[in-house]
Amino acid sequence: MNYTPWQVLVTISLGLAFLLLYIWSAYNSMIRRRNQVKTDFSDIDIQLKRRSSLIQNLVDLVKDYARHEKETFENVAKARAAVDTSKTAGESARADNMLTQTLRSLFMVVENYPKLQASDNYKQLREDLVDTENLIAMYREDYNRSVQRYNNLIQTFPNLFVAQLFKFYEEEFFTATV
Repeated sequence: MNYTPWQVLVTISLGLAFLLLYIWSAYNSMIRRRNQVKTDFSDIDIQLKRRSSLIQNLVDLVKDYARHEKETFENVAKARAAVDTSKTAGESARADNMLTQTLRSLFMVVENYPKLQASDNYKQLREDLVDTENLIAMYREDYNRSVQRYNNLIQTFPNLFVAQLFKFYEEEFFTATV
């Protein structure tokens, strides 16, 4: 079978057009997924900062009752600073885990002060913290689901070639210890 130069040119042009269309579509999909990951991380970050602020309010309240718990207060301050300065999901997860540990020790201090536990301010702060923890857990699930979708998109054939071409990198999951 003999093909004319015109037929060869049309076939090659159509092949290139389909290839460019595929690359364009894959690139846009990757951008959308990466942006969703960033949005979901922002939701977590906002709640982590809110939680950090609530914990500072709790520390201020506990300080009035337990002035000799200096080490606990210092550990809380360090953990809060780590949350406030974290930039990536991994850093935020590590800072969140550290803050959770210090929060547990702070609650152990509170157990020694029944008047503090009975105060309305403490009850409200505790309720706000629980609500914030629930939001963080929900947003963490959303974020990790978005990361899973994004990572799957950029790691599967043939998208991995487009991802490498345009330097799309794997995102890190937000893992928290219990």
